[in-house]
Amino acid sequence: MEAPTSMAMQPILTLTVNPALDISTSTGQVMSGHKLRCSTSRVDPGGGGVNVARVVQRLGGRALAVYTAGGPTGEAYRRLIEAERIPALVVPVAGSTREDFTVDETTTGKQFRFVLEGPELSEPEWRLCLALVADSLPVGGYVVASGSLPPGVPEDFYAQVARLARLYGARCIVDTSGPALAEALAEGVFLVKPSRRELGLHVGTALTSEESQVEAAAALVADGSAEHVALTLGGEGAVLASKSGILRLAVPQVQVRSTVGAGDSFLAGFVLRLAQGRTLESSFRAAVAAGSATVMTPATELCRRDDVERLEADLNSRAVDGGTLL
Repeated sequence: MEAPTSMAMQPILTLTVNPALDISTSTGQVMSGHKLRCSTSRVDPGGGGVNVARVVQRLGGRALAVYTAGGPTGEAYRRLIEAERIPALVVPVAGSTREDFTVDETTTGKQFRFVLEGPELSEPEWRLCLALVADSLPVGGYVVASGSLPPGVPEDFYAQVARLARLYGARCIVDTSGPALAEALAEGVFLVKPSRRELGLHVGTALTSEESQVEAAAALVADGSAEHVALTLGGEGAVLASKSGILRLAVPQVQVRSTVGAGDSFLAGFVLRLAQGRTLESSFRAAVAAGSATVMTPATELCRRDDVERLEADLNSRAVDGGTLL
């Protein structure tokens, strides 16, 4: 495996204003009007930035997670984060932390995901999130603002985070959708990680062809919206656009068990390797490896380090031999 180019890892901070207590289970068949007998449930602390911090730690790195928590579910969420020994700063909120629910249908292999709305945040609550970020910003490091915005939080919230990052000399990475994504891009960020659907909604067209995908990603770089655009395409791989050109990478052939958390794992692999001093191309391969390793795990479980490192080594080896990077 490629060695880091510097010994000291640059610091990483993640921000999650709409975390979720992820509950997952399985049943034979999902049918309306019937009681559905389910298997033993699994509970995980979810939400974009928190998942990024969890994966960074699993891969041997360290990230400070800033997140909101409130009510009984928020207390349960905090206990799970503490059990994983994730360094964290918690913003207490009056509303109760939301829950997400995932059901695997065992007879068909289908997965049903129910994503609930988060609690409404007051202005003092979301402003406290920004204050904690400002106080903890890793100068020269990375700030990962990821996930949806709950009710009460302004659409330009992530744009404000990007502004703070620029002011303090940190690099802002954003993973969100809709108006929050548009506002962040209008401000300008270091890296953005949209899915094909998210970027398609942003540009107003379905990105069904390779040409349209590359053009949409490259346009964000050209107009200064983002220095780098990592476009994830599910089973079709990923595209990375930057001023130095376009990279396209196919995903490894793995057994898909669940896609929950794959995008967050992709982002975690990317930012961790960047923070360790790897090249952009190498970090992109690590991202694809981490996302692919997560789809190999059931329900809401995230990637395992040995799977990530095995897939990453294979991708690096193929890249040296000519491989799949274009």
